[in-house]
Amino acid sequence: MMGELCPHGSAHARPDVGSANKPVAPYPEPANVVYRFGVHLRGTDPPIWRLIDVPAEYRFWDLHVAIQDAMGWLDYHLHEFSIAAPDSGVRVTIGIPDSDFGYRDDVLPDSECAIADYFRSPGDEATYVYDFGDGWQHQLALSRVLARAPGVRYPVCRDGERACPPEDCGGVGGFRRFLDILADPDHKEHEDMVTWLIDHVGRYHPYDPEDFDPAAVAFDDPQERWLRAF
Repeated sequence: MMGELCPHGSAHARPDVGSANKPVAPYPEPANVVYRFGVHLRGTDPPIWRLIDVPAEYRFWDLHVAIQDAMGWLDYHLHEFSIAAPDSGVRVTIGIPDSDFGYRDDVLPDSECAIADYFRSPGDEATYVYDFGDGWQHQLALSRVLARAPGVRYPVCRDGERACPPEDCGGVGGFRRFLDILADPDHKEHEDMVTWLIDHVGRYHPYDPEDFDPAAVAFDDPQERWLRAF
């Protein structure tokens, strides 16, 4: 009922900050390694990006949750991945076939698709789209395949720059306009924009586009997120 079954197997990021972990040979057992992904929000200048390590045995749903948390999105909207199937080169869509928007049998269920079946080696890329209205497109690239570090709880955000745009601000174009208005106290829409931002986050919180701390990223349990969502 969920469309074509996913294969079962068993992978230009922003700058790699390095790790005490040692790179491992291609095609390792997923349970023994982590994937380091670069995530770049397309159309942003200066760029908004993250570098995250996730367990290689993740499904695409789990990866979706990690991207949401690392970027700072609130997971209010639909999402999907677009990636080339490694055996055929044909691009496939992985997400949530949603009957509210018309059932799509071309969408593979992300809860069933293993990322290791599609990301095979560093350099493999995908597009991750969040919020089909605002159309936030993220370039996702496998940067490194690393041995798990003892005692580390994954996923981990290793690096990144700049704050995530506010939800529902109108995509890249709306975000640029938002920043211009917020930076100009004399703009005729400045007060309305501040009010919108207060209402949006539920309390006043000054928005600093440069504000991002990788150490402050808290990752949700993807199974718990699934239960809350569905």
